[in-house]
This record gives sequence, C-alpha cells and structure tokens, in this order.
Amino acid sequence: MVVVWSLCYGMCNFRWDECMAWTLHFQDGTLLVEGAALADLPSGFRWDERMRMPRGPAYMYGDIIYKALQLKIEYTDNASTWLPLDTPQGTERTPRQYQSEAVQAWINNKRRGVICLPTGSGKTFVAEMCITRTKRPTLVVAPTLDLVGQWYDRLKMVFQQEVGILGGGHHEILPLTVTTYDSAHLYLAKYGARFCCLIFDEVHHLPAPAYLEATKGSLAPFRLGLTATLEREDGRETLLEPLVGPVVYRKEITELSGNFLADYETERVMVKLTEQERCEYDAHRKAYTGFIERKNINMRGGWNQFIKVAARSKEGRAAFLGHRQAKMIAQSAVGKVEMVDRLLQRHRGQRMIIFTNDNMTAYQISSLFLIPCITHQTKIKERRQLISKFTDGSLPVLVTSRVLNEGVDLPSAEVAIVMSGTGTVREHVQRLGRILRPSEGKHAVLYELVAQDTAEEYTSRRRRRHDAYK
Repeated sequence: MVVVWSLCYGMCNFRWDECMAWTLHFQDGTLLVEGAALADLPSGFRWDERMRMPRGPAYMYGDIIYKALQLKIEYTDNASTWLPLDTPQGTERTPRQYQSEAVQAWINNKRRGVICLPTGSGKTFVAEMCITRTKRPTLVVAPTLDLVGQWYDRLKMVFQQEVGILGGGHHEILPLTVTTYDSAHLYLAKYGARFCCLIFDEVHHLPAPAYLEATKGSLAPFRLGLTATLEREDGRETLLEPLVGPVVYRKEITELSGNFLADYETERVMVKLTEQERCEYDAHRKAYTGFIERKNINMRGGWNQFIKVAARSKEGRAAFLGHRQAKMIAQSAVGKVEMVDRLLQRHRGQRMIIFTNDNMTAYQISSLFLIPCITHQTKIKERRQLISKFTDGSLPVLVTSRVLNEGVDLPSAEVAIVMSGTGTVREHVQRLGRILRPSEGKHAVLYELVAQDTAEEYTSRRRRRHDAYK
C-alpha cells in the first residue's frame, strides 16, 4: 500500500517517480528504510549489514517521510500502526488568547515544540486542544502517578472515551494513553509505532539520560512539551530540541498575573538562629568549608566533585556530615517554627501550603501544629483524600516536603510558606505557581523563610533569579 502522508507537511499531489520506492519498517524502537540509499537519509542512519538496509532511530520517522516527499519517492509505510482518533464535537470550551496562540505556534512548527506557561494558566487545556486538532493516537507522559491519575480523569471526561494507563500496576494501551517517564523508558520502544503524538508534561524531566533515549524509540512525528520552567541547573534542556522541538511559545508569570493568574506578592522573612543553633551551625559549617579549603576543591565544578573527594577519607566523610547537619539546623530553625506559628494565625481561615526541603522538617511541623502531611512516603489513596479535603476546605492547611512542587492541581491554595528548599529557580517558581490559580478577588502571598547569616541567604538569592520575584 502506498501511503501519502500529508497531515503534517501539506498535500502532495505530484506524480511519483516510478523508478524508486522505499518501504518503512519499525523494529524495537528503530526505523528501517528498505530500498533507500544511505546518502539520501539523515545522518542518524547507519547501514545494517544483516538486514541489508539503512537503520536509524524511530523518532526520525517524520524526517524520513518529509525526505521522501522532497525527493518525490514513492513509499510504503509498514512502520506506523495508528488510525484516526475519534474526538467529540462541540465540547471544546473557549480558549484564552494566549492558549490559542500557543497551539497555533505549535502547529506552525509542524506540530513539534515546547510550550512554557506558568502553573495555573491552563497547560492541560492547551494539550487537549492539540489532541483535538491532531486527531491521532496520543501518549501523555507525566513524572508521577498522581499526575497520571489527573491526566486519566481529565482525558476520559473531555474526550468521552476510555483512556489507557501504562504503569502503576496497569498495562492497557488505547488510542489515548497516559504513562510515567519511568514506564515510558521501559515500554516506548515496544509500543513506539502505536502513537502519532507524544505529550511530555513537565518536560524539564525529560533530559535525564535514560528518558531521552526512550523518546528515540517512538515513531511519533508530533511532539509537545509542557512546562512552567524549562531551564535546568545542569543546562541539559538544550538536548530537548532534536527530540521534542524548540520552545515555540512562552509566557511568564508577570505577563499573566492579575488577569489570567491571581494577583500575588512575595515576602522574604529573615529569622535569627538561637545562640545554641548558631554555635552548632558554625561548628558544622567550619568542618565542611575547612575541608574544601584544605583540599583546594573548586565548588564551581559542582557538588559531585566534592562528593568524589570527600568519599576518599574519614575527614571527607566528616565534612559531608558537617554540611548536612548545618543545613538541617538552618532548615528547621526555632525561629522558622515560631514564624510559621505567627503566619498560621495571620492567615487563619485561608488555605495554606507549607513547603519544606526534607521529610523530617515536614513531619516536625505536622506534629507541632497538627497539620496533615504529604511526602513521597504518603500512599496515593491517602494523598488524594488529603488533597480533596484541602480543595473543599475541610482541611485548610497542608505541609509537604517536595511532592506538591509541581503538577498537582490545588486551585484553592492562597498562601505558601517556604521553610526550606533547593537553590533552583524552577522549584521556587513551581511553588509560587501552587497559589496562582485564579479566583474572584484572590490575592496570593508567598513567604520565604531564610535563616540569617547562613548558606540559605545564598540559596535564596539563587532561586529568586526570576522575573516573578523582581
């Protein structure tokens, strides 16, 4: 069967060259092009002596189709197995202007690329619009099972059909399927011919080496990445363009706040260590910094360099312990706990989220103030129950370590208290985004608690390097 593949690249009504023909085959995450000369194919293809034909990564399927059209070469597509996706008519709500612009920018780039929109601005709806416009089997990839559950519920409701789940004890492949990055890593090469469109939620997770390799095993020519903060500390976001596409549309928090996001303010609150905390902090910090100085370790080389050197000696392991102990003192300082108490009183009746960097501090706050706690150790069923009660107002306050940083829909949250966190801009912006979903008359507030005269001051400066905090 000769396939005229024009969905992405336009109608092709020219006369085919009868002297040449290609046949495309999919095999274990790779693409075989029978009848093709290696010189006519992209650089990612190599000659497979056993199969007597060129072989390349599956993700270059779209490039091969485009190349065949350019060269006016007849081709038979034995690789892809997808069929049109039935979508209900008349169910799409009216999009906001920036959402329509984002979808059109993606379509204009041959349905490939990353869309960067703040948390609460409707990225899921943008994805639904892309699925509706494409009308092809779609696999949505999300970082957590919580998000997989949210996508499952949403897609089932919007598209009025059963949705498959791959991962978390489920193994059902349907035209609309949701999975985790971990499961995609395991199965994408096997099912790489089943989906025409891949949607990567929180696409900043994708540059992990194993995940990137997995995406190469899918034929899907249409690819959409969604994130609020694409940039990574390691700079690996640059690796996304060949596999997903470039950033095709971006809006920052400052561009949407007050209109499409809640109006907000941020306040950095400095707290002093007690005399005992100061004494202990300085001692532990000295053990860490002294080791670095004696070993002439350049920390610009990254944390891994320190770990590599520290692991070689008893002195190094003591330095590591000193770093950890100093960090814990700053993260759970008495002054921070007292400030949390005051803020809980100030915002009584409002729905608040308290963020920590570690489980120990989260459990401490939970115990002291009798606040429900969500960590990575919380079972999924219990986690969903707590989030549901938070949303309906029966639980006005939650404390969490890091699992609510991204993805989870908390439209009712009004106040965020950041007791501690990493120095990444992405994490801080994500935490701010938890409280920015709009509602009538809403004014959101984020408090950042920082232990004075500690390494947290430097950490705070690093994570506030974003327009949302200027």
